[in-house]
Amino acid sequence: MNLIVSADINWGIGSNQQLLVRIPDDMRFFRETTIGKVVVMGRKTRESLPNGILEGRENIVLTHDKNYKAGGAVVVHSLQELHQRIMRYPADEVFVMGGESIYRQLLCLCDTAYVTKIDFAYSADTYAPNLDELPEWELVAKSEEQTYFDIIYFFCKYKKKQGYKADWEAILK
Repeated sequence: MNLIVSADINWGIGSNQQLLVRIPDDMRFFRETTIGKVVVMGRKTRESLPNGILEGRENIVLTHDKNYKAGGAVVVHSLQELHQRIMRYPADEVFVMGGESIYRQLLCLCDTAYVTKIDFAYSADTYAPNLDELPEWELVAKSEEQTYFDIIYFFCKYKKKQGYKADWEAILK
């Protein structure tokens, strides 16, 4: 699986259930990368979407709320249900898109992370795992400096190092 996120220099990703900043090229990158693929999100992330779903993608919502309904999205209530749902897709076509608890639960199952790193510290209340501090992850690609008005950012790609493997079996035990 893949992880996709936009984060500030402290790995902040949101505040009050909203993105910290909207950068058109980042939104375009997200759309182009995930269109026609599967996106996995938590309930709060789903509820923060303008239309409640992302068109042109299979939307899967992972929530503990057994009564939760999400029109246009598949709702699963456990990692086992999620695994059953996504195992029919190639792993490189599944993208974990947040929020914080979903990133933390599924990070160990991801092999690639696409991170738009914003060179600024916002006031955030939700965070992505800091891949720079995790020994199993390495930065393998970083774009030239990008700008949007006075915002400086980079498109980064992280890969899980050799010897570390996404393992559903270990998680599901």
